[in-house]
Amino acid sequence: MKKNCIIAQSGGPTPAINASLAGVVKGLLDSGNFGEIYGSLRGITGTLKEDFISLSDLVKNDDSFLSRLYLTPAMYLGSCRHKLPDYNTDFGDYERLFKIFERNNIGAFFYIGGNDSMDTAAKLAEYGKKIGSDICFAGIPKTIDNDLVLTDHTPGYGSAAKFIATSMLEMAHDTYIYGIPSVTIVEIMGRDAGWLTAASVLARNEYNETPQLIYLPEVAFDEERFINDVNEKLSTHKNLIVAVSEGIRDKEGNYIAATKAKADKFGHAQLSGAGKVLEHVVKINIGVKCRSVELNIPQRCAGHISSKADLDEAMLLGYEAVKHVENGRSGFMTAIKRTSDNPYTYNIEAVDVSQVANAAKSVPLDWISPSGNDVTEEMIAYIKPLIQGEVALTYKDGLPEYLNISHLV
Repeated sequence: MKKNCIIAQSGGPTPAINASLAGVVKGLLDSGNFGEIYGSLRGITGTLKEDFISLSDLVKNDDSFLSRLYLTPAMYLGSCRHKLPDYNTDFGDYERLFKIFERNNIGAFFYIGGNDSMDTAAKLAEYGKKIGSDICFAGIPKTIDNDLVLTDHTPGYGSAAKFIATSMLEMAHDTYIYGIPSVTIVEIMGRDAGWLTAASVLARNEYNETPQLIYLPEVAFDEERFINDVNEKLSTHKNLIVAVSEGIRDKEGNYIAATKAKADKFGHAQLSGAGKVLEHVVKINIGVKCRSVELNIPQRCAGHISSKADLDEAMLLGYEAVKHVENGRSGFMTAIKRTSDNPYTYNIEAVDVSQVANAAKSVPLDWISPSGNDVTEEMIAYIKPLIQGEVALTYKDGLPEYLNISHLV
């Protein structure tokens, strides 16, 4: 009797995470060695409730399901922020989960997500090994933050980078029409790592130097130096655009957005307002027209401007995970190993998911300018291949036609 599978998604959405889901489903179907393919609604919490939908039936009843899933942003299966406890001190969830796995004849569990999701995959694999289970647990990476270790980059980052660079370029066109000095502060997601903010550099072209200043959380932010930087740029540029990470902090480690920022259940500070803080700094200390813009959630769900390279890689990472499971491997995450920048080439490999969980990758300091207010050519070479290619969407009444997600409402 063929074993069944469960696929779940977790963490923050991206334009590419459903492409990974499509890749896993296609891999399982092409394999022919698995039975029912279940989708767990809202991550591991759905598994604990046995809240499943049949992805097998969806594919069977709709020939276009996988191709449309590939293009649909955010998470078709929904998400959660549930962190499994240490099974050595609290094994209740684990006993419950493995009884559910047994009852549903599960042979493999695929978890698509970021750092905390990889923690869940690692814990399940370790507990399974401890009790002698033959279920395989696979992690498939995603996060627009691009901060997972042991992979060159993460699916979702390329599409978010494309959205950010495009938005910056369009804002430059808007800003340049005015003949009076102005400063626009653009706040970009990135609590601890500046990968997203660094992507703003791609907006520069032969007629446009924006953003003229870029500040990442990897380098301590100094308000006085910032004021000097802005004044210096205004001496040669009438209209200035500044890209800042939401997580920039001073030399004492205090977030400039909120020195008493509240934390979520994983201990991550919930930030908002770095751009607004710097807007006031400019108005008070420099006295020119200034506004702040927060790109906010469109960074992670702008499917209309997805990077085809990003979606293709996301799908391949899901597809390749099935091959490793077929060989009986568990406790791994599929990862991208870059072999060349130009031409851009890479391989897909499997890494120990326990080494990914609870670790974070920062922007290398030598990819940040010595002045701390820009990025280097190495950063540009790293990001540029990841935003290449456009996807062909279908439209209805003038809007993109994505998959129906009424099962999440």
